[in-house]
Amino acid sequence: MLEILSLIRQGGDPSWCRSVPNWERGPWLETLLGLRRARRNARPRIISSHLPLHLFPRKFFTSKAKV
Repeated sequence: MLEILSLIRQGGDPSWCRSVPNWERGPWLETLLGLRRARRNARPRIISSHLPLHLFPRKFFTSKAKV
């Protein structure tokens, strides 16, 4: 899924996928390092997570985020 979203974000250009590691393109929300990295990434951001939906931050549910 991360590869597909990365390609969509870059308009189908695979060079970004080949040059930037997965953990930088789609950092994990549930780790402090991942959260910090996600905040630094340009919008639209790609964020990875295996958290159950009920543990997501409340602001997520009123945002324009796509799941």
